[in-house]
Amino acid sequence: MFDLETALDTAIKTWSVVHTPFLPPDQVVQALSTLEQRADVHGLAWGGYPQAERCRLAIAPLELSLEEQRPPLALVRITGNFLFDPATYSDFERAIADAGLDEGDYGDVILLGERGAQVVLIPEIVPPLQEHLKQVRTVPVTADVCDWSELAVAPPQRKSLSTVEASLRLDAVASAGFGVSRSKMSEWINQGLVRVNWQIVQQPRHLLKVNDLIAIRGKGRLRIQDIQVTKKERYRIQMERIR
Repeated sequence: MFDLETALDTAIKTWSVVHTPFLPPDQVVQALSTLEQRADVHGLAWGGYPQAERCRLAIAPLELSLEEQRPPLALVRITGNFLFDPATYSDFERAIADAGLDEGDYGDVILLGERGAQVVLIPEIVPPLQEHLKQVRTVPVTADVCDWSELAVAPPQRKSLSTVEASLRLDAVASAGFGVSRSKMSEWINQGLVRVNWQIVQQPRHLLKVNDLIAIRGKGRLRIQDIQVTKKERYRIQMERIR
């Protein structure tokens, strides 16, 4: 279990940069918020690419620069033929856990369709993964280190969107923002695939507010920027979609 206070104390006592395990996005946000309130330490988060969800933190005394101190990461490709047995994020994460890795050992999983996936790792964890990860679902796999130039993630793209809705319900606003049907969005919400401010929300009727962040893994993020009430008492919602 990661303890932020212990990491802060270590950074100060040893006067050095401390690198944390991978943290889920809600803990990353919380840790960075805590660091911003401190006058003696600072930190940065890095998960291999700008829009990464799971990140490691670099924490150091304020006097030490973090410009060249991104936490070390490795990119591994898990290769197999998934044409007849497609695998989901959960399938790869389950296989990684079965190989003996903890949640703090790895970051984002990036699906490659029928070809497998990429996963971001702490470099020291690569050999154990290669040794023990042999299968995902029913598919035999291999794990090989690849260059960061092969990362299958495009640079972040931002798009401003506007919609008018009868309510601020999550299913209504998110379906408009992500460009899918309301029934499909409700299905994703009920399956626990949708997070609001990095917390899983499984109630389609959940009401949104300004600055809320909606995230769906593999689909991007949606930020609520502004909400205005129209003359017909509907809601004009300004959003930014990030992919």
